[in-house]
Amino acid sequence: MKLTPDDPKLTAYALGELSPSERAAIEAELEKSFACQQELEDIRGTAELLKKNLAAEELPDLTFAQQRKIENQLKRSEKPSQSFWTRKWGQQVNLIEVFVVLSLVAILAAMLLPSLAAAKRKAPRATAMAQARQQAIEAQMAEKDQTVAAKSVESQKQNTTTINLYNAAPPAPATTSGSVLEPAPQTAGLYKTPPVTDTFGGGHGMGGSGGGNDGKGMIRNSVVGYDSAISAPKIPNLVESPQPGRLLIDKERFTYYDGSGGTATYPHLVENSFLAALEHPLSTFSIDVDSASYANVRRFLNEGRMPPPDAVRLEEMINYFHYDYPQPRGEDPFSANIEIAGCPWNTEHRLVRIGLKGREIAQDKRPPSNFVFLIDVSGSMQPQERLPLIKQALRQLVKKMTENDRVAIVVYAGAAGVKLESTSCSQKEKILEAIDELGAGGSTAGAAGIQAAYETAQDNFIKGGVNRVILCTDGDFNVGVTDTGSLVRIIEEKAKTGVFLTTLGVGTDNYKDALMQKLADKGNGNYYYLDSLEEAQKVLIEQMNGTLVTIAKDVKIQVEFNPGQVAAYRLIGYEKRMLKKEDFNNDKKDAGEIGAGHTVTALYEVVPVGKEVPSPKVDDLKYQQPSEEKPVRYVLTGNKELLTLKLRYKQPDGDTSRLLTFPVTDSGRSFERASTDFKFAASVAEFGMLLRNSEYLGDASYGNVLELAQSAKGSDTEGYRSEFITLVRKARNLAY
Repeated sequence: MKLTPDDPKLTAYALGELSPSERAAIEAELEKSFACQQELEDIRGTAELLKKNLAAEELPDLTFAQQRKIENQLKRSEKPSQSFWTRKWGQQVNLIEVFVVLSLVAILAAMLLPSLAAAKRKAPRATAMAQARQQAIEAQMAEKDQTVAAKSVESQKQNTTTINLYNAAPPAPATTSGSVLEPAPQTAGLYKTPPVTDTFGGGHGMGGSGGGNDGKGMIRNSVVGYDSAISAPKIPNLVESPQPGRLLIDKERFTYYDGSGGTATYPHLVENSFLAALEHPLSTFSIDVDSASYANVRRFLNEGRMPPPDAVRLEEMINYFHYDYPQPRGEDPFSANIEIAGCPWNTEHRLVRIGLKGREIAQDKRPPSNFVFLIDVSGSMQPQERLPLIKQALRQLVKKMTENDRVAIVVYAGAAGVKLESTSCSQKEKILEAIDELGAGGSTAGAAGIQAAYETAQDNFIKGGVNRVILCTDGDFNVGVTDTGSLVRIIEEKAKTGVFLTTLGVGTDNYKDALMQKLADKGNGNYYYLDSLEEAQKVLIEQMNGTLVTIAKDVKIQVEFNPGQVAAYRLIGYEKRMLKKEDFNNDKKDAGEIGAGHTVTALYEVVPVGKEVPSPKVDDLKYQQPSEEKPVRYVLTGNKELLTLKLRYKQPDGDTSRLLTFPVTDSGRSFERASTDFKFAASVAEFGMLLRNSEYLGDASYGNVLELAQSAKGSDTEGYRSEFITLVRKARNLAY
């Protein structure tokens, strides 16, 4: 087939209305035509705009009772209707009746045809009038936007905070490299920034615990995001990015501002660097199956904006996708798989992929479950993409549950309370009606809600079953216990009872990503961000067992690199999951969990012996001199293995870990001969590095990512990899 930009099949493809074979044919043609690719982007953009506009319509959700009424009416209407030409007793209409009907049709046609012709002659004039009205409306909207922006500028002038960053004159403009800002040269002076919010500290503004000032007037440990549809106004004396919506405060802190005054926060990440295998042979970290970062990055790109670098967590980008690792065969709840090949962004290096695959559980074999939905119904949850989205998602989840499951609902706003006592899912109508009745309003007493939810879960604890609190919020706790440290301690204490936690994050302008991530980590759970009902469907329905059923907890990975083969190595991502080497054998140290059927992937970039290690130079020591006679603790064994992988895990209700060990040798495989999944994971990692503006980019580029991802898309029955390719194109357009 020959595909053209005006082919209606492009629209059908964008809306997911084609069969697998038709999709494959369209995709083959798309790779040949840049014009068709651009047209497809336009169609998807229009569809997304329509979707958002329709979603913004303030229409009340149907209650469960209303849904049932409509369903019953539809069932009654499904009875076969009688033909116009047949009487209800089956006899045919006589010729006189046929003649009468045809005569009436002819008379009506004679009456209507002149009117239709006149309407056709007036159509161009009507179209011109409609266009004129539309232009007038757009002019009014533009004038309104200018007024709003002007008010926003004035508001910012009245609320700016003076921060002494470099102790002298205003800084020179920031520069960009790739898609992320680089700090401007350190010129001296004072300048103004929008008000700031501390990510972790108990205080607000500057100097709170955990974040605050480093003694030199520079804010640390936090990123503040300002998030809405209004474009960023020009604020005097701000260091400003050429990319819309990004303003630099200092080289470790981004303020994402577009005029709405929001305070979305992301934990600051310091990228893992290369470590010499001779000096640091052990790399230890906790596994992570969260995928929130990818969904949040997707939201930014779909809105036409680059994400803040600290919102991009590479391990969550990589682990958003499913990889075809084999099922475990023995008694262990997961399999371990290792593949080594060339590194696509640095041909001198090797790339090591470690993959874990959790044992799958059939839906009818899932153990009985005790769920508590802990739902934030405060005022900040009113927008359509927050509480209404959560309600839709939980409705879908309840409909998939069985009579072996129980659900309770705890809500919190100004105060916390049990909305629905633990109820068997044999009474789904009762549960669904309770969800329908939820509404938003008030401040946010999150800690009280957490306490009430865990008490409810413990009161209905199922031994040997699944006991889990599902927290649904934008993380904006502002009443009662509000500092991160205290909230985390509450969650850590409750996790010891055997009740695990899943956090479902929603929202944009005041979203507290840092808090949501930390609560899930300490609650023996997982963390997801819902940017759409489709993402809720993926997390809660398609991956229901993996999301809700834990098969192994406190899973740790320790890799010992052989200095005889490895000069240096770098773990890609997992910056917030790093552990001390002593923590690996410490069963009291908390780590990550694996759900039924989940896959976990980690990548190492390895510098072989004899190749230059990309690391900053260090001056010679003043008080120590190199000596050939200096005793060494270890000597190389001459072993040809590249590394040894060690894993520890506990059963979901266990306290003692089990050790697994896997020695690995590098066969020297080139990247071209790597598996499809290996190549796709590498393309996602390279994309994340570009978004973060990694200092280890090497030869990485958006074009290279596109080429890798397209060649490694595979069957892609769910369409997630195709969507990834679309996001890469959007990021490339924004970056350049």
